[in-house]
Amino acid sequence: MDNDDKGLLEWTMDQNRFCATAMSRAVSATNLVKHRPALGQTIRPALGSIVASIEMAAYDPDPDYFFHWLRDSALVADALRDAVEDGTLEPSAIEHLANFVAFSLDLCRLDGPSFLRRGFYPETVELSFRQHLRSREEIAEITGDRALGETRYNADGSVDLMKWARPQSDGLALRALTVMRFFALDGFRERAGEAASTLLRYDLDYTLSHWREPCYDLWEENLGFHYHTRLVQQAALAAAAEFLAAEGDAERAAACADAACALLAELDAHFDAHDGVYRGRLPDAAPPPDAPPPRRLDIAVVLGVIHAGRRAGPHSVVDPRMLGTLAALEHLFEQDYPINWTRPADCAPALGRYAGDSYFTGGAYFFSTLGAAQFCFLLAQAAAQGEAVVVTEESRESLAKLLRTPTESLPSGALAPLLRERLAEAALRRGDMYLAMVRRHTPASREMAEQFSRYDGAPTSSRNLTWSYACFISAVAARRRAALAMEEARVG
Repeated sequence: MDNDDKGLLEWTMDQNRFCATAMSRAVSATNLVKHRPALGQTIRPALGSIVASIEMAAYDPDPDYFFHWLRDSALVADALRDAVEDGTLEPSAIEHLANFVAFSLDLCRLDGPSFLRRGFYPETVELSFRQHLRSREEIAEITGDRALGETRYNADGSVDLMKWARPQSDGLALRALTVMRFFALDGFRERAGEAASTLLRYDLDYTLSHWREPCYDLWEENLGFHYHTRLVQQAALAAAAEFLAAEGDAERAAACADAACALLAELDAHFDAHDGVYRGRLPDAAPPPDAPPPRRLDIAVVLGVIHAGRRAGPHSVVDPRMLGTLAALEHLFEQDYPINWTRPADCAPALGRYAGDSYFTGGAYFFSTLGAAQFCFLLAQAAAQGEAVVVTEESRESLAKLLRTPTESLPSGALAPLLRERLAEAALRRGDMYLAMVRRHTPASREMAEQFSRYDGAPTSSRNLTWSYACFISAVAARRRAALAMEEARVG
């Protein structure tokens, strides 16, 4: 290891500790108070809530992210678990996870009519905000499992009054995956096992009831059938089938296994043979005349793989079609972002969401770039642990690039053990190159926003995005597991 590598790893460990502290400030942030004068609303976060950003912004110009998002909170809670497991956070942080479970259970039982009867609907709203306010009629429809289809909630556990993209289903599957992983922590089962099992059944029952229905995507922009949502649903249901069988719930376990099998077939339909990539959303059967076509490339596809933790088989980090999709995304943003044109040789490209993104600067995202790093670390772990890596037309070019070998030198079929060992080392190195790009655009303060500008790398959009800190922690945890697997393979 040369000095540059040591410098990157030292920075990474320091940044990881900073991220754990910064992320923790958004968890059970009971010391903060958010005022929304236009709604006459004062929000005091409850124990177990996780705000997407602690910043007191109001689109002035930074966005107001002082909400508990289902998706963001699940990913943050999973990163908290990683930080406890590796010792970055003290074991006492398990209390955060127990509080998260209790708060999440309360959200499952929200009831719109009760909310209205208790007088929480604002009587006066500033004129500029009226167009964004949900109607009483819409709030009244939040009954039964409709409460779980909400995208986000106020951090005090009350109904979000603002119009938003609903329903959204990926957050529930992500929360189910996260909660099942909690059970591996010493002390969690005794502290909150019963409540966690109840929460898990809420999330699984909703997923079983609604996976055949369209919902809004990861970016809360398009209604339809989305690769990311379907993959995390499939992963959650497959994992739950084993988890519930071990718990003695044979009937629900069988239902989860059947739905997971059906979803696996649905995921195959997202592959575009012409372009050789997985599409983020399936085309509508009968789209309106003015409907935009589904995006050809979307980083949400890659994020689905890492959120699901898929290291083997179809729709995983070793899936040749997925390797081709990531390669196409890298090429897209290499061409599209000026900050990638002059990047140093030891940096991988900064990645965004999709071509034509116009949200704030439409720039690079920390969670996109770190997601690619985590993908590479998962690939390194998979290769080190002997998972089959197959060379096909979709994966040949990307594997050759990783291995730094001529494309024509890679024969079709499974990589031989020696090449697989080289691939593990190459994938780890590639993941580090993504970390180097993140280091390049992280301010000296170490604070991480949502985006960094495609033009000069300046932080944009929401400051102190909790998800940005969480995905850094998750990427570093994946790197640690990959390095351990590689060492075990060498010793073995």
